[in-house]
Amino acid sequence: MFHMQFNIKQLSILLTSTLLMASCGNLSSDVEKKLNELKSKSESLDSMLTKEVNKVYALDSLIHSEHEKVKQLDSVIQSKTQLLQQLTQ
Repeated sequence: MFHMQFNIKQLSILLTSTLLMASCGNLSSDVEKKLNELKSKSESLDSMLTKEVNKVYALDSLIHSEHEKVKQLDSVIQSKTQLLQQLTQ
């Protein structure tokens, strides 16, 4: 009788351990799959972010160029205004 109970306990422990190991194997596979999906999404997001940053740099360069043109135009207007003032005096 004692020997039979001992075997039932061993069998239940073995069965529980087997189920637990199988469950952990599936969980590990699911976690790895989710990590791969996250990695792919983060790489895609990084690529999109890089493109947007490059657009900002291009826009900043354009703004700087236009600002330089405005400064030159302002300088021309200043010199012409001074010339006009000299002529009218």
